Amino acid sequence: MAKVLSQWLAHLIGSLSGEIVPIDGKSLRGSYDRNQGIKALHLVTAWAGEQKLVLGQVKVEDKSNEITAIPALLELLDLQGAIITLDALGTQTAIINHIQAKKADYVVALKANHPTLYTQVKNWFEQAQAHQFDGIQFSYDYRLEKGHHRLEKRWCWAVPLEAFGGLYQQAQWQGLQSIIMVKRVRHLWNKTTCEVQFYLSSLPADAQKIGNAIRKHWGIENQAHWILDVTFNEDKSRIRSGHSPRNGSLLETSST
Repeated sequence: MAKVLSQWLAHLIGSLSGEIVPIDGKSLRGSYDRNQGIKALHLVTAWAGEQKLVLGQVKVEDKSNEITAIPALLELLDLQGAIITLDALGTQTAIINHIQAKKADYVVALKANHPTLYTQVKNWFEQAQAHQFDGIQFSYDYRLEKGHHRLEKRWCWAVPLEAFGGLYQQAQWQGLQSIIMVKRVRHLWNKTTCEVQFYLSSLPADAQKIGNAIRKHWGIENQAHWILDVTFNEDKSRIRSGHSPRNGSLLETSST
């Protein structure tokens, strides 16, 4: 059913060239069966942000994880020219190679699950900031957003790979062109938070374009997952026999 639905949606949407396609996982918390020893169903979904449509969805098999499910999802889709975004769990060289083989670009989060590379990138940006990026080629973007009793400031620096003079196991990241740092400061009514995140991308160092892709990655959480939880009460659904949970989720996501 997943393959048929993906084919139908691909026909409906057409070319994904230039489209930002976030990929993310979600558990159907109500699909577990304690008596049968069945864990909650976990699905990985690809989302077309501009059309606000789910492109495809695959099940994470038992005793597996999203790292093995993401390539299966990529294989279902015609992604030529698309920009794939992933959180840190999906930042794996094999997945990057698969994205490149599909003739797509990527913007993926870099966190401490790649400790050596993460530390190297973090230290480099700290030194570059301390010297105000003196003598370094880079692209910069700043955004200020207000709404929902919140003020959010975002700074994005995109730096060409060549500026780093060689990164840990650099050759394993196929197509890598730029390294990105994003700083977010959120002023809420009762507190202020600050976070810094790093990203790898096959796109040239364009802070505005890459920053837009990073922001739109959250569209799958804020739109697709939220609609499923609030409108369809997906997490509260106790449908759990056979393929029913997965098929139900497929039908619901296709209607978001």
